[in-house]
Amino acid sequence: MTLDSSHPGLGLKNRNILVVADDNSKFLSLRDILALEGYVVANVNSGYNALYYYQQFGPDLVLLDAELPGENVFDICRGLRNPYNGMPATVIFVTSRNDPEEVVAGLAAGGVDYISRPFREKEVLARVRVHLRNRLRLEQLYKDDRAMNRLLSVTAHDLRNPAASIRALTYTLRSGRLGPLTSEQAEMLNVIYGASQSMLDLINNLLDPTVLEASEMIVNPQPTSLAGLVEEAVKLIGATATNKGSKIVVVSGSLPETLNIDAPKIRQVLNNLLGNAVKFSPPGSTITVREKSSPGECSIAIRDQGPGIPQDEHDKLFRDYGQTSVRPTGGEPSTGLGLSICRQIMLAHNGTIHAENLAGGGAEFRITFCVAP
Repeated sequence: MTLDSSHPGLGLKNRNILVVADDNSKFLSLRDILALEGYVVANVNSGYNALYYYQQFGPDLVLLDAELPGENVFDICRGLRNPYNGMPATVIFVTSRNDPEEVVAGLAAGGVDYISRPFREKEVLARVRVHLRNRLRLEQLYKDDRAMNRLLSVTAHDLRNPAASIRALTYTLRSGRLGPLTSEQAEMLNVIYGASQSMLDLINNLLDPTVLEASEMIVNPQPTSLAGLVEEAVKLIGATATNKGSKIVVVSGSLPETLNIDAPKIRQVLNNLLGNAVKFSPPGSTITVREKSSPGECSIAIRDQGPGIPQDEHDKLFRDYGQTSVRPTGGEPSTGLGLSICRQIMLAHNGTIHAENLAGGGAEFRITFCVAP
């Protein structure tokens, strides 16, 4: 059958559909209907064969008989939804019964829909068409995710060697083997060494396959001095501030001696927030870091002297690529990803990140952690 431009199935012709049914009459009925829109239809008669054939046939859709004798069709569905490789199957159950509990169980097992028997041609084609289109969208997202993960892996791999070299060379200079150092030079080398180690931590994290494949951010909490991380971040970003004629002032507070946090990731948050404060403040500004503890929580607040956040753009702050109309004051680059990453890291720590404009001008970004009593 040739499809014209007005046909609702245009673009779906030749998509693969696997029918799992031991009743040949069901398969033949469905095949005849599906052939009307040019689908390629195959049949297996058991759950075992379905799990095997799914890998070989690569169907875009699976029609699974809910009345398959002698088998738990919901376990079959779960198996198809968790293949050894590739995308999870899109499963539609086929049933002759009108049982609400069966419908709920099927959807809970990962099925996306039900088709009832006796089959109604228009209904079958409409449901199949909808889920095939959804499948195509998911396939594109899946490909995009895999391509992005590969790009991240390649980029991180290429960055690891120069970062390791910077750390090694800095270590050699710090050792004094190439000559004595002034206290100021030694301090600067310590900052460079710490920064290169942070870079390596981030790069190694990107190369971790479990991190790349995970849908949620993975944290590795260890007892850590939050005040120590603040001090490191201030030293690192302080060099950038100095180059802009600005300075960073820390108002110390009674922070807990240690917190159970992922040090590299919280260091990333602090570096991002301090870097933004310098980036969006005019030259000659003072960036203030306030440490604070109260019953059950502690926080770090970073105040800048920039223009603040436009009232109607607050919702953009913590989105991916959510750049506001405010531009860096020294022409620095901005991707719009930093605050989104900070938010993910804080959520993974069961903490919060909050932004608000200050009455006297500028903005404050505050991260807060829960502290066990």
